[in-house]
Amino acid sequence: MLIGRAAERRVIEQLIAGARVGAAGVLLVTGEPGIGKTTLLDEAAALATGLRVLRARGTEAERELPFAGLLQLLRPALAHLNRIPAPQQSALSSALALGSAAAGEGGTQSADRFVVGAATLNLLCRYAEDAPVVLIVDDAHQLDQPSAEALLFAARRLVADPIVMLIAVRANEPHPFEADLPRLQLEGIPLEAARQLMRQLPGELVEQLHRSVAGNPLALLELADDPDRLQRVPPGVPLPVPAMLAEGFAARANQLTPDARAALLVAAIDECELGAVTRVCEELGADVAALAEAEAVGLIAIRDGEVLFRHPLVRSAIYSTATPVERRTAHAAVARTTPDPDRRAWHLSEAVLGADDQVAAGLVVAAEHAAARGAHAVAATAYERAGRLSQKPQERARRLVAAGAAAWSAGLAERAQALLDDALALQPPVQVGLWAQEIRGDIEVKCGSPRQARDILVAAAADCDDPEVATALLADAVGACFRMCDAVAGLEAAYELDRLLPAVHRPGLRVVGMLASGVAKILAGHGGPNQLHEAIAAASSERVERDSRWELWVRLGALCLRETGARRTLRQQAMLDRPGQVALASLPELLFVVGRDDATTDRWADAEASYDEAIQLARETGQTAVLAMNLAGMAWLSSHQGRAECQELAAECLRICTDHEIHLGTVWSLFALGDLELGRGDPASALPQYEHLVDVLAEYRLKDPDLSPAPELVEVYVRMGRVPDAQRVAQEHYELAAAKGQPWSLARAARARGVAADSEQDFLLALDHHAETVDVFELARTRLAYGAWLRRVRRRVDARTQLRLAVEGFDALGAPGWADQAAAELKATGETARRRVPSTADDLTPQERQIALLLVDGRSIRETAARLFLSPKTVEYHLRKVYAKLGIHTRTELAGHLGTTRT
Repeated sequence: MLIGRAAERRVIEQLIAGARVGAAGVLLVTGEPGIGKTTLLDEAAALATGLRVLRARGTEAERELPFAGLLQLLRPALAHLNRIPAPQQSALSSALALGSAAAGEGGTQSADRFVVGAATLNLLCRYAEDAPVVLIVDDAHQLDQPSAEALLFAARRLVADPIVMLIAVRANEPHPFEADLPRLQLEGIPLEAARQLMRQLPGELVEQLHRSVAGNPLALLELADDPDRLQRVPPGVPLPVPAMLAEGFAARANQLTPDARAALLVAAIDECELGAVTRVCEELGADVAALAEAEAVGLIAIRDGEVLFRHPLVRSAIYSTATPVERRTAHAAVARTTPDPDRRAWHLSEAVLGADDQVAAGLVVAAEHAAARGAHAVAATAYERAGRLSQKPQERARRLVAAGAAAWSAGLAERAQALLDDALALQPPVQVGLWAQEIRGDIEVKCGSPRQARDILVAAAADCDDPEVATALLADAVGACFRMCDAVAGLEAAYELDRLLPAVHRPGLRVVGMLASGVAKILAGHGGPNQLHEAIAAASSERVERDSRWELWVRLGALCLRETGARRTLRQQAMLDRPGQVALASLPELLFVVGRDDATTDRWADAEASYDEAIQLARETGQTAVLAMNLAGMAWLSSHQGRAECQELAAECLRICTDHEIHLGTVWSLFALGDLELGRGDPASALPQYEHLVDVLAEYRLKDPDLSPAPELVEVYVRMGRVPDAQRVAQEHYELAAAKGQPWSLARAARARGVAADSEQDFLLALDHHAETVDVFELARTRLAYGAWLRRVRRRVDARTQLRLAVEGFDALGAPGWADQAAAELKATGETARRRVPSTADDLTPQERQIALLLVDGRSIRETAARLFLSPKTVEYHLRKVYAKLGIHTRTELAGHLGTTRT
């Protein structure tokens, strides 16, 4: 019977009732030890009659065993594994070491930790198709980290599936569930409930006990058996409940016979399966039957062949009160009896004193197995422990670097940095040191400071005598310079890359070096387009190996060109075909480039969907720099749409960019803030944003005309009557654009000269250049400027043609402020604009639009769910909302409303 938890029970009842009608629910139950978390979860299981219940409990003994908790939870559902998408099925099978997909068999590739999370979500959803599911995870703070990550991934994405996830964690213990999950904090039970719990005690004593332990139920029961313990605490001082409970459990254990204490210690450090405990006890010469003593005093229960501790604090108390010799002896005995080589390695590492190369080698194998299953956090611990146990400093350094690499793969940036620092302090061999510096640079550029990344990578390249390794390091250094807008250092790296490239024989790496060099030169205004053209042509070769570095630079290089034709087609292939195949950890950066590309066409809604997904994933994966870039992209898009949220997006981006020196994000955010005001028809408010941006570009010596607000400044100056300033800025900008020689740059520069000098020839030249690009917004801007000039020189008929097209272009994009300006100019010619009626498709959220686009593209519900890391029912839920908003019933109608399909 559950006493004193009526309100908490109602919360659980409501969640389970929701699951019965198809609604998902997640609840994180927190509280101190003994507060009743397990009892509440047991009550939830009892309430879930007719539902499928999956249960798991985290234990200290399995904290370093990859996916031990997830396997425990999912075991009853594994019969449905073949019903989820093949890549996810393979990843989850590998993670759980099932059959031929187990680590080490057949050269299985490392499972991506986020794909494992997606697979967990899909498997649970399949399992819930026959009956609602209740997942109950107790002591989740003791789960192995890979299991916790997979569950958190699934929990965040449960929307429309009949699944309830209840997760209990101990308060003030570190765990990965500190995110945005709904939370139920358990406090002590009321005094009246305490009286019910301890009816046999006098009321005055119950009040004293209740006050001393703040209503903690387990502490009340423990003190009820020994109320004299209160006398050892100063009056009025609350009892430290966890310490008090552990002390009481340890005192009971110390009264047991040596055999009983030995058997308890074995159960505390390894599996609680009675047969395994028996084998270890035989190895120690202890009688496992002595466990009956511990059962008699309420420390454990033996049921169904398992040793069950009354509370996790019992296990902790048993282990912590054993002497170091007793613990090492028990670990050694477990190692001798376990058939699992990875478990053996872990226990041997606890049993040895000092360095031991043989044990270290076993841990390295365990680390490799963990990494192959996607359990990178566990791999990091195994590599680290192997390093600490290695006798030779060079071997220790190599294993610590491997630990750092694994920690970074697990998203543990601070831990990875600390491990790499320890390794570098040992003065490792050159190649090992370069490996460490490459990882340090990657961490800094994505989560820390691009400046630090630049310095680390440039210094490492200077110390390297291998031209191919140095090329990779310098390409990464240029990437850091690109983010921080360091044109000078980027140009120096580009010239060094040019010197190295003749000695680079790997085609893919050679392409990377050429692209990085070209981008750096464009940033500094020292050429670059021809080198990018050559590199992108080479990138289409089948002989080129396409790793993640190659993919990044092909996208960035081609994006810098902003042109139509075969090169743009190659870029679209490199970008748009990848999201369904790429690891989730790399997806935010990929989506940023896709969004930036779509934002320069008429696919603004698609760009918004990409940015929205990227922002969510970047937050989830802790990629601060990528988050800033996506916020900047979304702010820029919002500014053209005239949405006030542009200011909030830019403000968040600027905070991150200031803290991390991500100056490119600053540039785009300032651009967005200026464009927002200019689109509102307020040049005076736009001016300080643009002038601030000009100062930033000058400070960092950035000469790429595509980053310059000069064309916008020209319009502002002309509207404010500062024509000489406008003419000066227009001419300076045209010279930069001519040096770059790309149509997008030249079109904007020609428009600026047309505005500043009232030059029809420049307006016509701008339109010619626009024909070689796909930027509908910039084309409409040029038509607006040209049409306004035609009206002012009284060529009204010609003006109407340009202004009509400008209104249509802005309206089609969803840029109402700009459309209003064009419509006002058209009205001044004597014609009223025929405005586009807003489509109900404009009301779709970014996620709804993303789902709709994928379905229109021919993907099934399940394929769409896999692509977006959602459950199929969540996709169906959003699709129903899309149909309701649009008033349609079929995908054919959906395609007509969206007005586009992906090719």
